Amino acid sequence: MKTISINTDYITLGQFLKLADCISTGGQAKSFLQETAIWVNGEPENRRGKKLVDKDTIRVEGCGEFVVARY
Repeated sequence: MKTISINTDYITLGQFLKLADCISTGGQAKSFLQETAIWVNGEPENRRGKKLVDKDTIRVEGCGEFVVARY
């Protein structure tokens, strides 16, 4: 499981996908979310504005498993 570090209270799923190198630009987020299965804390999620906070776990089909860590 890879750790994605943030220094804010939250990060949106769209921003997260870019930080995690699942997509190369923010503009790809909408279509990526429509085509790819993503789970946040074990629940299916497809809203790019979903707020991810410290200790959230994210699984992205074909990209890997991640945990958000606030520092």
